[in-house]
Amino acid sequence: MQDYQFKNDLIERKQYMQMLRNLKDQNIIKVISGVRRCGKSTLLQMFAKELLQNSVESEQIQFLNFEDLDTHALGDIFQIHTHITERLVPDKMNYIFLDEVQTIKDFQRLVDSLFIKNNCDVYITGSNAYLLSGELATLLTGRYIEISILPLQFCEYYELTILFSPNLSKNETLANYLQEGGIPVS
Repeated sequence: MQDYQFKNDLIERKQYMQMLRNLKDQNIIKVISGVRRCGKSTLLQMFAKELLQNSVESEQIQFLNFEDLDTHALGDIFQIHTHITERLVPDKMNYIFLDEVQTIKDFQRLVDSLFIKNNCDVYITGSNAYLLSGELATLLTGRYIEISILPLQFCEYYELTILFSPNLSKNETLANYLQEGGIPVS
């Protein structure tokens, strides 16, 4: 779509970011799955921002959020495919981020078609219940690796808490964590 604006990062999900770094430019689809609101989209935004800070040009990154109606307005998988491929930078690696892609009919075919291009590094997110259901797993067998994102661990929750409530004790923070869980609040 247009140049993507990234949110300010509050906390780096270190283990997941390292997985993405290790898989960067590898000939495999990166499937980021997890329960709703666990940070899948934010993780990809942080990774895309890191790419920009490490010599990747903004034209090489396409980030499509399929929860955004503007993205749905692009049309079906064929129109979305055309939209993406027309914006590919020749002779450079292109980073394609498809957020909540399971909301698009026949998304598996779109993902597979982008994957077979030599200059596309494809990352997709979606909830566990839909993303790796039978058809995707069958179509992309041997072509993807799943990174399953969990809600915040207590150490991550604590790190966020001291940013916003520095006077809260560790015991109070733990009590809040046990009551609220590790789902990040936006």
